[in-house]
Amino acid sequence: MSELTEGAAAPDFTMQASGGRTVSLAGYAGRPFVLYFYPKANTPGCTQEACAFQEALPALGATGLEVIGVSPDAIKPIENFAAKYRLTFPLASDADQAVATAYGTWVEKSMYGRKYMGMERSTFLIDAHGRIARIWRKIKIPGHAAEVLAVAQTL
Repeated sequence: MSELTEGAAAPDFTMQASGGRTVSLAGYAGRPFVLYFYPKANTPGCTQEACAFQEALPALGATGLEVIGVSPDAIKPIENFAAKYRLTFPLASDADQAVATAYGTWVEKSMYGRKYMGMERSTFLIDAHGRIARIWRKIKIPGHAAEVLAVAQTL
């Protein structure tokens, strides 16, 4: 699979999400949104990232942007995570990693010399036409939501 590039059509998706929702590319047609991939619900970095996006929601919403978080977790841990931190945006379950694979975020990782497949923390800004406006890969959490907001304000 070739690497996604800015300006390319966003890969299609439909996933079960927190709050009994279903999220899909078609469901966001005509509206820009942020699709961010995170490794695991309820872990320190992922909690920090989710809370930062939650905090930025009013400002992002003012630019017309909505947010969707995606992890390989099953829906139950995602629901618990959303409730615990009062996350109001949809958190989607990509349990079979099909969406992460399509977006190139399901990658080989290495920890303590052991190789395994896992989620690369990445964010995609999808425009109202379903095209990828901006890609952030291997992101650093501090300041990331603010950076996404700054780019969104230029669209």
